[in-house]
Amino acid sequence: MAGLQVCSVLVTGANQGIGLGLVRHFLGMPNPPKWVFAACQDPKGQRAQELQNLASKHPNLVIIPLEVTDPASIKAAAARVGEHLGGSGLNLLINNAGIMKLNSLDNETLEDMTQVYTTNTIGPLLLGQAFLPLLKKAAQGSPSSALSCSKAAIINMSSSGGSIEEVYLWNYGQAVSYRCSKAALNMLTKCQSLGYRQHGVLCVALHPGWVQTDMGGAGSQKVGVSPWQSPCADFPWEGRELLP
Repeated sequence: MAGLQVCSVLVTGANQGIGLGLVRHFLGMPNPPKWVFAACQDPKGQRAQELQNLASKHPNLVIIPLEVTDPASIKAAAARVGEHLGGSGLNLLINNAGIMKLNSLDNETLEDMTQVYTTNTIGPLLLGQAFLPLLKKAAQGSPSSALSCSKAAIINMSSSGGSIEEVYLWNYGQAVSYRCSKAALNMLTKCQSLGYRQHGVLCVALHPGWVQTDMGGAGSQKVGVSPWQSPCADFPWEGRELLP
């Protein structure tokens, strides 16, 4: 925590769960970022009420409309963030938005598979592309030559559910489309790490643990922690599983 020094961060899926927990955490840092961009689908809706309340108390919090499956929405979000940043870049892009369908192998459908893959895998791909110019600008302005979250980074919120070796908690819920999307996200992150390293941008996938959120489900009440307690909030995520 003490080692993280960022001027700007963007969190997707920021109106609830881990995303909202991360936003709260950034705002509560001893030296908070100059800009915290909280992106969600419906910033004025009821599900974003907590986010709206935070924005009324923290002038450095900017709520950004974003639909991660819509290229036009992503492009508009990048332009809006760029306007706020002026001539500076974006230090940290956290691709947290995601969905899960608890379908079994026998009941999985084309529609659900497509929706989950588009949200969980293609979304982070398009966001990385759209925000790369701002990330590159942040990296170029950093005095450090080493890759780090304080310099410029893309963090993809993955899951051990995407682990091909573990197939974590298969008997609890097969969630085939979710597992496939996270396995693909891990490979995407590896590709990003190889492709964006030359620009000074760190790219990692993070398994935050089983957190008590709407998507985490009832089982998380037994084995999980709240978004406010999750170790994923303790940057730079020392001891967490970096998947790629």
